[in-house]
Amino acid sequence: MVDTRTSRGGRAVRRRRECTSCGTRFTTYEYVEERPIQVLKREGNTEEFDRQKLIRSLEVACAKRPVPASEVEAIVEEIEDRLSRQAGVEVPTSEIGELVMERLKPLDRVAYVRFASVYRNFQDVDEFQEFVDEMNLRGKRELQARNQVEFPF
Repeated sequence: MVDTRTSRGGRAVRRRRECTSCGTRFTTYEYVEERPIQVLKREGNTEEFDRQKLIRSLEVACAKRPVPASEVEAIVEEIEDRLSRQAGVEVPTSEIGELVMERLKPLDRVAYVRFASVYRNFQDVDEFQEFVDEMNLRGKRELQARNQVEFPF
C-alpha cells in the first residue's frame, strides 16, 4: 500500500496500492456499509428515511423566502448525518421535526412558522396564535437578555 486517504466526505477510504510482482499501481475504495434510517411514523408504521421528502418539506416552508437552496441542502445533510450516527434503529418523526425546527428558527422565522404549522398539526386558529405569541415572547426575552448590560462590581 502506497497511500491511504478518506474520500467522499469520510464515507469511503481511498487506498493507492502497488503490485509487488509487476509494480503496477491501482486504486481501491472501501465504503462504509450504512444501514438505512427507519422513520417511525405517528400512526406506528415505519418507512425508510427519504432525503427528498425532507428537502421538499423544507422547500415548501422556505418558498418565496430569502433562504438559499444550499442552506436547505446543508440542513438536510446535517440532519441525515446526525440520524445515521444514532444507535437506535428507528427514529420518530417527532425527532426529525424538532431537528428541522431547531435549524430553521435562527435561519428564517417565517419558514420556521410555516414548517411548525404543518409539523405541529394545529387544530384551530387559537392554537396557532398561541404558538406565534409564545415565539414572539421568547424572541423579546432573548433580545432583552442580549441587550442587558452588566455593571462591574
